[in-house]
Amino acid sequence: MIYYDHLPLDKEFLTALGELSINYVFQPIFYPDCKTVYAWEALMRPTEKTVLELINEYLETDNLHVLEVATIFGAMQAYILRDYTERISVNSFPNDHLKQDEADAFLEYFGDSIRGRMIVENLEYPYFSYDIWQKKSRSIRVMGNLLAADDFGSGINDMERIDLMKPDIVKLNRELISGIDHDRKKQDNVTRLVLNFHSKDMLVVAEGVEEKEEFDHLAGLGVDLF
Repeated sequence: MIYYDHLPLDKEFLTALGELSINYVFQPIFYPDCKTVYAWEALMRPTEKTVLELINEYLETDNLHVLEVATIFGAMQAYILRDYTERISVNSFPNDHLKQDEADAFLEYFGDSIRGRMIVENLEYPYFSYDIWQKKSRSIRVMGNLLAADDFGSGINDMERIDLMKPDIVKLNRELISGIDHDRKKQDNVTRLVLNFHSKDMLVVAEGVEEKEEFDHLAGLGVDLF
């Protein structure tokens, strides 16, 4: 389980973090060779409830920022404990970001090991704030890290949002790619998307690839990561 009591944050916030009971699992994001890992996506796993139950609980009490901080700090702790050397991909709410003192504490605690190794994924819920996105993107890119749009094709992350966000990476929702090897409509759609995103120097990730036939077709379309 992740513990927060040793972090350089104020006592009141450490108390709020201490009420969480969570672990992290890591999902690999592969290059097309299916062997080389590009990044590890950190996924929060509460010990007593589901992730959505936890998010809804903190959303209802207007404490979502606690989960934002818990995710950024907790995921990095778990990543370092595993001695990974590839990038770490961390989820972030589209309406929240670390405050300046928290960002300073993050840099103080983890040091230069975070430079150029993080991907911050903007989730598709609860709602998008452009002002917060601008602040988040500036602080992330000044550290040489990358920004990603999660679950393109569902929720709030659509083409209009991509043009506004200008992320480095776009992750295609599974709904767009499931069964693509025998669905001409999906093939044409993903072909257009890949060409569009590549023209903007964005990497394309296919999420939730489960069948070899899906992978083969997506690789043939030029999808970058899986």
